[in-house]
Amino acid sequence: MTPCAVIPVYNHGDTVGAVLAALRGQGLPCFIVDDGSTPACAQVLDALAAADPVHVQLVRLPINSGKGAAMAVGLRTALAAGHSHALQIDADGQHALTDIPLFVAQAEREPDKVICGCPIYDDSVPKARLYGRYATHVWVWINTLSLEIRDSMCGFRIYPLAETVALLDTTHIGRRMDFDTEILVRLVWRGMHLVNLPTRVLYPRGGISHFRVFRDNVLISAMHARLFVGMLWRAPMLIARRWTRAAR
Repeated sequence: MTPCAVIPVYNHGDTVGAVLAALRGQGLPCFIVDDGSTPACAQVLDALAAADPVHVQLVRLPINSGKGAAMAVGLRTALAAGHSHALQIDADGQHALTDIPLFVAQAEREPDKVICGCPIYDDSVPKARLYGRYATHVWVWINTLSLEIRDSMCGFRIYPLAETVALLDTTHIGRRMDFDTEILVRLVWRGMHLVNLPTRVLYPRGGISHFRVFRDNVLISAMHARLFVGMLWRAPMLIARRWTRAAR
């Protein structure tokens, strides 16, 4: 197993340094994907990459293309560099950096599975965001005909790269906030299993959110509709797979 980390960044120059330091403290090579950030943030990223050019690679998108687009570029770059697994983590400091070694250790034990963060929230979480997630949870359970994915929206996870990039190369996956959910559903459709690992998620006061309520809700709704149609013709296979697992 040769793990690394992929960090999509869009104007999180104030927080990405701490995230990168935690990853490097665990010995993880890092791929920073600048998703068309402002010049000020781009300058911060340039400095971080220049400080450790052996272990930190900066990939830059010329315009803001969305989290999903940035992740797809980062995952492909990591696989081309010879890595077997990639840890996805947000640049805004919401994820529990102390849990990084737990995720890596779990991936070492079960390298053929996605290690997926299952959020534990404190009082800092906006209630609208918390309750709104349940609509996506229900649709994901419908579209996979299972409860295997406990939370598809947490961007703290480890992917087996070969299988994940193969999916990206053959299937259109959402390029913005719909990416995290859609890629998990489609990986499950392909027979990949998940490990749901509890992890704390914080919403720092004054933190920057790039979730655009109208645009991203429209994209997410369209994604659920596409997945539902895809589930319908896969339903016999998904049901048969569940029966086979239950019989073992």
